[in-house]
Amino acid sequence: MKFYMMALAASSLALGAGLTVTATPTLAQDAANSAKIDDVAARFGVRESVLSISLSPSGRKVAWVSPGPEHTEIVRVYDMDSSDGIKTIISNSEKSGDITSCEWVTDDRLLCQVYGMARSGDGTLLPYTRMFAINSDGSGAEQISEKRSYRALGFNQEGGEIVALDVADEDGQVLVSKNYVKEMSTGTRLANSKEGLGVDRLDIVSGKRRSVESPDELASRYIADENGDIRIKIRSLVNAAGYLTGEHIFMYRPVGKSSWEQLDDIHLGGTPVKEFWPVAVSAEKNILYASSPVSGFDAIIAVPLDGSKNATTLVSRNDVDIDQLIRIGRSRRVVGAGFATEKRSIEYFDPELEKIAGALGKALPNQPVVTIAGASADESKLLIMASSDTDPGTVYLYDKNARNLERLLANREYLVDRPMGSMKPVTYPAADGTQIPGYLTLPAGSQGKNLPAIVLPHGGPSARDHWGFDWLVQFFTARGYAVLQPNFRGSSGYGEDWYGRNGFKAWDTAIGDVKDAGRWLVSEGIADPDKLAIAGWSYGGYAALQSQVVAPDLYKAVVAIAPVTDLEMLRSDSRGYTNRRLVGDFIGTGDHVAAGSPRRHAENFKAPVALFHGTLDLNVDVRHSRAMADALKDEGKQVTYSEYDDLQHDLGDSNVRAEMLTKIDAFLNSALGR
Repeated sequence: MKFYMMALAASSLALGAGLTVTATPTLAQDAANSAKIDDVAARFGVRESVLSISLSPSGRKVAWVSPGPEHTEIVRVYDMDSSDGIKTIISNSEKSGDITSCEWVTDDRLLCQVYGMARSGDGTLLPYTRMFAINSDGSGAEQISEKRSYRALGFNQEGGEIVALDVADEDGQVLVSKNYVKEMSTGTRLANSKEGLGVDRLDIVSGKRRSVESPDELASRYIADENGDIRIKIRSLVNAAGYLTGEHIFMYRPVGKSSWEQLDDIHLGGTPVKEFWPVAVSAEKNILYASSPVSGFDAIIAVPLDGSKNATTLVSRNDVDIDQLIRIGRSRRVVGAGFATEKRSIEYFDPELEKIAGALGKALPNQPVVTIAGASADESKLLIMASSDTDPGTVYLYDKNARNLERLLANREYLVDRPMGSMKPVTYPAADGTQIPGYLTLPAGSQGKNLPAIVLPHGGPSARDHWGFDWLVQFFTARGYAVLQPNFRGSSGYGEDWYGRNGFKAWDTAIGDVKDAGRWLVSEGIADPDKLAIAGWSYGGYAALQSQVVAPDLYKAVVAIAPVTDLEMLRSDSRGYTNRRLVGDFIGTGDHVAAGSPRRHAENFKAPVALFHGTLDLNVDVRHSRAMADALKDEGKQVTYSEYDDLQHDLGDSNVRAEMLTKIDAFLNSALGR
């Protein structure tokens, strides 16, 4: 697709912590984003063309956040009733802060979210959010998050988030959370003495706001129903030292009342519900949709908000977790639930949407992964995103009344029509006989025999891989590698028993499954044993490194992106944060901490290692890769290390990703003798 940019009057909006969003013309992409580019690494390194997307209330305008040159984000608007084409209304070039989404509040005004990273005086990383409003033509930019007062006793990390888009059918009214920070009172009576999270009603046009929910110092989240009424408050408990305990109190507001009542003593089929997590509320049915374990697998249950507290199971399975509640439209109406077996499926509660989903499946047979990304106010028009394992995806507009499906955008315009490798669900035996699920992707046109191959464990570890498009997988297959993604024990999505004690406490089980993935590729004749490598990001990078500790002869090259390298170091990274205790509990104590820290076993390594890390990584501090590189060098091992300034865990910079892929390709060619 060819983009046409319009020149805008320059304006800037200071959002705090060094971030400035500037409305300026963006006339061309740089080399890494250019449509003329023919380098494989650059094409796959470019971030997806649609980072987030929103449909206006009328269904006649679309706004989306897309990548610009290097680390920049660009907000674009397309008015279907205008001949002006696609307009760029604002761009952000600040590396430490990203525009993550823009939502239509009215047909003329958007509310956008920024996520950024700052450093305190002692160097501690401080994530923060900010909000700003902007007109659809790029004018009227206004900061919504309150500016920091010089009297504030702390840095306000929470700049607010949308709690409800539609409030009592009042055009332009939106509910947003607001975090209160105490102020010094010396010399003034006007200092704020409140603390905690509350909710304001905001007029997006005038900018006026009023409090509708008083701040609560323990509140961590509010949930509104489809009418914009706040019905659930989640309070996260802390100990005497101020650290989160992992315990929560759930409060609910009965219909027609202003007071809160505690939601406890829930029963399901006569059995007490020991664990659940609120997700959404239906005003029409007066129920809370919640996630709760049922027979060892996460299910969706309905909890009545009438005081009866007798829950019912809406969706459950005995093989995988129900891991997604499907919500659509401006009211975030609940319409179904999603889960993944070999491929992702959705069970719709809404008969009309189930019928539409079936029709879309027939209309888009080559793009079976279909999600609803947005809806008009009356839900007559739907934004549809459809993709597959070999197709990065396309955004469509579906008109219910006209029964018309219109193509709007490619999700990765630089990969359109490029041959991709097909992803196949497989299982392989672990050493103890357990069948481990995973996905095998072969190069396009390959017979799948005696190939260079890569085992690619996922991050998390409380995550799993899914069938669908993966830019890293497809880059490797484009370079001729077979790629196996194991959903090792310790992965989420397969129930409590599969998750076990998690991938750190039971690292030996998880890494054993990762090791057996490589051995299976060799035993099946898929992989050339002399050209077998392992790569991973985050926990996947940890798994890649730890595999060298336990099986140094198996993998001939190791690529680790933003990896954990020392479990005790990971624990100490949480000092100064409120989740310190939770991180400590997740890692645990005992002999497994030292045994499961690859930095401490550099002497075991035989394969060359390539490390990559950003310096603003909150998930895994950059010191993990620095220390791993030093440990390997001290032992005389082969290691290369690439560090990227001011980038976070995802290395969200198109040029940096392209550079990283180029380096990985050269490293693997050298290490594997290709």
